[in-house]
Amino acid sequence: MLEIKSIADIEALRESFEVECKLAAGRDGKGELPKDFWATYSALANSYGGDVLLGVKENAGRFQIHGIVNHGRVIEELWNNLNNSQKVSANLLNEQHVQVIDLDGQSVIRIHVPRAARKSRPVYIGGNPITGTYKRQNSGDYQCDEESVRRMLAEQVEDSRDNEILQGYGLNDIDVESFNAYRNLYAARSPDHPWNQGDPQTFMRNIGAWRIDRETGQGGFTRAGLLMFGRLPSIQEAFPNYMLDYQERAEAKTEARWVDRLTLDGSWSGNLFDFYRRVIKKLTSDLKVPFSLEGDLRKDDTAVHQALREALVNTLVHADYSGRASVLVVKRPDMFGFRNPGLMRVPQEIAVAGGDSDCRNRLLHQMFRYIGLGEQAGSGIPKIYQGWDSQHWRAPLLVEKEQPSEQTLLELRMLSLLPEGAVRELRESLGKMFDHLPHLEQLILAAAATEQTVTHRRMAEISTEHAHDLTLAFQRLVKSEILESSGHGKGTVYHLPGQNLPTPDQAFGDGSFMSGAQDSPSDLSSGHNDLSSGHNDCIQPKSARHEDGHLLVKGLNKPLIDNIALLPDTLRQELMSVAEEARNKPRMAPDEMTRILTRLCKDVYLTQQVLAELVNRKPEALRKNTLKPLVDSGHLALAFPTVPTHPQQAYTSNKGSSND
Repeated sequence: MLEIKSIADIEALRESFEVECKLAAGRDGKGELPKDFWATYSALANSYGGDVLLGVKENAGRFQIHGIVNHGRVIEELWNNLNNSQKVSANLLNEQHVQVIDLDGQSVIRIHVPRAARKSRPVYIGGNPITGTYKRQNSGDYQCDEESVRRMLAEQVEDSRDNEILQGYGLNDIDVESFNAYRNLYAARSPDHPWNQGDPQTFMRNIGAWRIDRETGQGGFTRAGLLMFGRLPSIQEAFPNYMLDYQERAEAKTEARWVDRLTLDGSWSGNLFDFYRRVIKKLTSDLKVPFSLEGDLRKDDTAVHQALREALVNTLVHADYSGRASVLVVKRPDMFGFRNPGLMRVPQEIAVAGGDSDCRNRLLHQMFRYIGLGEQAGSGIPKIYQGWDSQHWRAPLLVEKEQPSEQTLLELRMLSLLPEGAVRELRESLGKMFDHLPHLEQLILAAAATEQTVTHRRMAEISTEHAHDLTLAFQRLVKSEILESSGHGKGTVYHLPGQNLPTPDQAFGDGSFMSGAQDSPSDLSSGHNDLSSGHNDCIQPKSARHEDGHLLVKGLNKPLIDNIALLPDTLRQELMSVAEEARNKPRMAPDEMTRILTRLCKDVYLTQQVLAELVNRKPEALRKNTLKPLVDSGHLALAFPTVPTHPQQAYTSNKGSSND
């Protein structure tokens, strides 16, 4: 829960918490519950919870106190409406969630809205879930579409999504080889169990793959049974969006050529049990971690092996097989990635702490546990975290995404908190500046380098620093232009200058900032590095700001200047001197302007904005009338010729064209 003790805490909110600030002054200026509060209440409850501050206004991303004079009236109105089912479907608050805070003689009302439990979602307003359900996206509230609402309603009433009996499916829909392999594993694990003596249908009924409806007397395969043992055509008839995909990639890149792939191509059964058997072998085949001893015997089944098994099972049993995203497992030299369709049923912090489970497919989970796979309910995620912590690797990254479809991602990176490869390239980019930064700021930059983006919440998982200290560290890095930010509130993400932000459909973060992988991920899980990935010029090159003020962009052989105010005085004055004649003359002969521009761009890349400032011209007119013709004639060259609208587009002189 958010704690507000000072004005400094108010000022830091935009960096660290999911917060909505509302003036709430009312017509008389003394305080009134805003009408749009209820959409925010619904959105926070249906998302991840958060805080609404009444009496605080937002101005250009900064929060300022205005105060509530008649706070008693506002709070009374709040409770009256919370208990009105025509206003809102569920009251999630108690007295501890509503607090009046005095800051320098002014009253602010803090309302903490907890995340609604699955059985309470959707929380909606106006008496109609289809039209009154909202969710949080970055720092705004948006109305959910009908499909999203119906998905929440289905999750609300179905404790398990896989126990429904599928009418019309029989033994011909089952892959016999998969089923027999499962029975053999079960018998090997429990050789004296009486279930081993039953016929196939009896055995399936015992494990939950087949059951009888007590009310109708009709029997049939359950959704779990078909998913676990079915043949691909039969599974896809029942689950039109069903898709399984395993990819092994040779490089630490988001979009890279795979060197091994297992997908639904018709060459194998396509069911979950078969997918697990095939994929777990691929994940662990070349895994190299320090072995341990039990007595005098080597123990090859390490905590890392156990974590990978648990991650794979967890992905399969928590997937929403009616969702649009595929089940995706990725193996890269630097990480393992797992994606399942569907959002988590319990808050992330509870899942990580363990002890509370709400499995989407309980029968599937039960079937895996019968053969020794999958932890007790509520202990799977902690097992994964413990396995990774045993190697002192970066903490797992567990995130939920709602766009382009609902999905849950788990990234297991085999990297330390300060990977040598990332540190080496940060030093090359920033010079001595990097070593002079505080340790916390070094950790933030390393996280941004290896994970593509970093958030306040992610750093809270990685480091033990106080939230306020994290906020200040992020602010210093952004102010120094070593780091850039996008969005605000809980939606704020930070990245290195020039780092391409992940697209909504991107499954796992790009780890390609580090060249050479000198942090030895290849010693942990070998890749086939003789194959290179395809190149995509539309991806922005990675860059970082040098201590002299210019950018060092990967792939460019010259520094890039995007802000002359950051340059040392001597270099800035040198550029200003070269451009002085153009700056003082509103009109100039084309050949004279060409001479000046090519001299300015001789050994560097200069952006359009910088060039316009130096020669005192309007940026767009300069580009259209002068820069473009010079590029066409070969006097100037673009930094990113295949991406004309690149946000860091800049110009340099071609060799021999500076007209000295």
